Amino acid sequence: MNELADLTATEMAALLRAREVSAVELTEACLRRVEETNPRVNAIVTLTAERALDQAARADEDLRRGLVRGPLHGIPVAHKDLADTAGVRTTYGSRAFADHVPTEDDPLVRRIREAGGIALGKTNTPEFGTGSHTVNEVFGATRNPYDLSKSAGGSSGGAAAALACRMVPLADGSDMGGSLRNPASFCNVAGLRPTPGRVPAKSATAAWYTLSVPGPMARTSGDLALFMSAIAGFDPVSPFSIREDGSAFAGSLDMDLAGVRVAFSPDLGGLPVDPRTAAATARAAETLAALGVEVERVDLDLSAAEEAFRVYRSWFYALNFGDLPEVGPNVAWNVEQGRKVTGADLARAERLRTGLFHRMREFFGRYDFLVAPVSQVPPFPVEQPYVTEVAGVEMPDYLAWMRSCYWISVLHAPAMSVPCGFTPDGLPVGLQIVGRPWADMDVLRLGHAFEQATGFWRTQPGIVRA
Repeated sequence: MNELADLTATEMAALLRAREVSAVELTEACLRRVEETNPRVNAIVTLTAERALDQAARADEDLRRGLVRGPLHGIPVAHKDLADTAGVRTTYGSRAFADHVPTEDDPLVRRIREAGGIALGKTNTPEFGTGSHTVNEVFGATRNPYDLSKSAGGSSGGAAAALACRMVPLADGSDMGGSLRNPASFCNVAGLRPTPGRVPAKSATAAWYTLSVPGPMARTSGDLALFMSAIAGFDPVSPFSIREDGSAFAGSLDMDLAGVRVAFSPDLGGLPVDPRTAAATARAAETLAALGVEVERVDLDLSAAEEAFRVYRSWFYALNFGDLPEVGPNVAWNVEQGRKVTGADLARAERLRTGLFHRMREFFGRYDFLVAPVSQVPPFPVEQPYVTEVAGVEMPDYLAWMRSCYWISVLHAPAMSVPCGFTPDGLPVGLQIVGRPWADMDVLRLGHAFEQATGFWRTQPGIVRA
C-alpha cells in the first residue's frame, strides 16, 4: 500500500480513471505515510483522516456511477494552514487563532474540493506566513526530510515537507517573497508562483495587492499543471483575476527547445550566493544548454525591487495585522515598519516597480526565460531563526537572505522552483525559472524538460526509503 503513496498525482489520476485503484486505497496509503513520517518532520499539523476517508468513499461511488467531478477526483491534497477550511481548525500559525474554526472555505479550497480533491489536513506555516522558515508558537518547527536538523524553508514549509515524504502528491501554498519557491527548493519538490490573478484570492482589506499569490506545490511540473487546471481561472472575488480557464493547463508539456532563449543570472546582479548553491545552479544552466536551449549569462540589475518590495510588504502588514493584540516578533517587526510608511514612500515604490516592469518587458523581448538560484543558501539549521550571513556577507535583517526570491515577486511574472541537484552533504537545491508575465504554462514546460533530463525529483529522503 505504501507504494501507492509514492505515485505522482498524474499517475494516481490515470489509475483511478482506469479503475485499477480506488480513492480509498490512495487515501489510506497517504494516511499510512503520514503516520510513519509526520512525527519526525511535523509537516501536517491538523489531520482530517476520517473526513478524508469519507470523501474518498464518495469519490469511489461517483466513479462507479461514471461521474468524475474534476481533474483532482480522488487525489489526496493538503491545505496550507493559512487557507480557511470550513469546519476544520485554521490557526494561521498564530497563538491568537489557535482554536479558530472557519465557517467558510477559502476560494482555493473550494476549487480543490469541487475538482474532486480529498483533503487530508492542514500543513504548517510560520505565523501569517511571515518568513522563510516554518516555525510558530502553536505547532513548533517543520523539519527538512532530507536532514532533520535543517529547516524545511517557508512559509509553505509544511506543504513542501509533506510532499517530499510522499504524504500527499499535491499541496497548496502561497507566495509573497518566496513562500512557494523557497520550501520547494529546500525539500526537492516543485512549486509555482503563478502570475498574479492566475489563481484568484479573496481579500477583505487589500483586494488589489499583487505581491502575495496562492499557488500549487507538487513533485513534478506535470503535477503542477494538473493542479493548476483545477485552481486557475476567473473569479470575480479578485479585481485582477485573469479571464482564462484552468483547462489551459491540461495540454501537453512537451516543448520544442530549438531557439528557446534563456538568460542565466547566477546572482541576480551581485547578490551573495553560497558556493554550494552556486555550483548546483551553474550545472543546471549547463544542462539546459545541453538540451539545445540558447543559454546566455547576463548581468541583471534588479536592485530596484528591494525598496519596492519592502515598502509594499510593510504597508500590507500594517494594514492587515496592525490591530491584532498579540503577534510574534516577525509579524510585529513588519507591522512596525509599515506604520512608518509615508505617501512619499509609496509613490517612490510605485515608480521603482513601474520602471522595473518596463525594463523587464524589454528584457523578455530578448529572452524567453530567466533562470537563477531560488534561494541564496541551502537549508540551514532548524534552530536558527533565519540566515544571518551568506557567503561571508552579513544580512541586515531576517528578510535579506531571500532577495533572490522576493526581487522576482515584484516582477508580476510566473516563477517556479524545480529540483536541480544536491550539495555535497545531500541538501536539496532548486533552480528558479522565471517567465514572461502570463506565460505560466511555458514556465512549466521548461521545468518539465529539465526534470526529464535530470530526474533529481525522484530522489526520496532517507526517512521514506528506510
